Amino acid sequence: MDLLGAVGGDDDGDDKEKEEEAERERQEAIREAEERRKEKHRKMEEEREKMRQEIRDKYNIKKKEEIQEMMPQEEPNPLMRKKKTPEELAREAEAEDEDELTKLKNSIETQVAEIKTQIESKCVLQ
Repeated sequence: MDLLGAVGGDDDGDDKEKEEEAERERQEAIREAEERRKEKHRKMEEEREKMRQEIRDKYNIKKKEEIQEMMPQEEPNPLMRKKKTPEELAREAEAEDEDELTKLKNSIETQVAEIKTQIESKCVLQ
């Protein structure tokens, strides 16, 4: 009787192995079906593109992508542009304010201030 109990316990392991094997086979079948579907759609798209090209050749029509490459980028509509944040507007205003002369003036003022502090530190009024 002990032998029957031992044999019965092995059935659970066989069931798990069978289930795992069935799952692997199912996954493999799904993968193969997906590959066949993708290949079928790829072939259909190739046929469509071939027909499109024949029509383009017949009527001397250029492909949209080719037309876009030849046309220079047009200025976008100013009404449709992205709104600027207040920070961006402030940065632009600051950049406009600081033209070359303003930058030169500011650098000279800082240098004069540095020289002045050096002189004041060396000269002590008595």
